[in-house]
Amino acid sequence: MNKQKREEIFQRFYSENPHPTTELEYTNAFELLIAVILSAQATDVSVNKATRKLYPVANTPEAILALGVDGLKSYIKTIGLYNSKAENVIKTCQALVTQHQSQVPDNREDLEALPGVGRKTANVVLNTFFGQPTMAVDTHIFRVSNRTKIAPGKTVLEVEKKLLKFVPKPYLIDAHHWLILHGRYTCLARKPRCGSCIIEDLCEYKDKVD
Repeated sequence: MNKQKREEIFQRFYSENPHPTTELEYTNAFELLIAVILSAQATDVSVNKATRKLYPVANTPEAILALGVDGLKSYIKTIGLYNSKAENVIKTCQALVTQHQSQVPDNREDLEALPGVGRKTANVVLNTFFGQPTMAVDTHIFRVSNRTKIAPGKTVLEVEKKLLKFVPKPYLIDAHHWLILHGRYTCLARKPRCGSCIIEDLCEYKDKVD
């Protein structure tokens, strides 16, 4: 895919949705971090349903620590993998209190050192809350990048690096959200909705469907 096509693709995404953001609900960096940890292999809808009950009761590292693992589980048991996620969230809260004055770090190294926080989670927090030009490649972004040929790659890291290289600079901050939303609602895994896609004429997918 050439530079002009990529420029036009992101211009269209921008025109349709100038201020994209995550569908996870949060009011501060800590709430976002916990929501992203909980969202691994789960839908944003299921996470929001749980955090709407959790955050009014506990939305600081200290308050969640006070709940304990079992107390936390009672709020997040509707989310997949809730047992291991509860353990990780408690450990992360402990680390935030003891190592970071209860503040969410604004750098990759410290974020990735937290239990349950991998590269993708760190990228979401750095991009969405701290406004850094990072690219959190989930299954949607991986699929869209490869299918459209915006940034094809065999691994998540390869796609991430290509997106950072190829996405036009003015669109880099928001590209993560546009690509996720595009994959979630238009460029679906089993049957992409090519007929209602705003970039269909620019996309280089060979097997387009009506």
